[in-house]
Amino acid sequence: MRIIKDSRLREYAKQHSRAASSLRLWRTATRSAFWKTFADVKHTFRSADQITLPNGHRVVVFNIGGGAFRLITVIHHNRGIVFIRRFLTHAEYSKEDWKNDP
Repeated sequence: MRIIKDSRLREYAKQHSRAASSLRLWRTATRSAFWKTFADVKHTFRSADQITLPNGHRVVVFNIGGGAFRLITVIHHNRGIVFIRRFLTHAEYSKEDWKNDP
């Protein structure tokens, strides 16, 4: 899979050093994956969740760093692209404010 904006992962790793190794592992696994469906994603990352936002868009949320962080992505299976949308602490994620972002 191709990751759009891969550089954001490095930024997140700098900001949250506890998540750096987990982000590198996620990046490596994702780049070598060939996901055609969400079931394929779940096969690679069992804790991944697919969520439908109030605007109808679907995102895939990954637990990072043993659940301390959440990586929110949009996956275009037909194009083989994963878009990085947000990276949040568990506390920020739990507030659910991110669900209303455009």
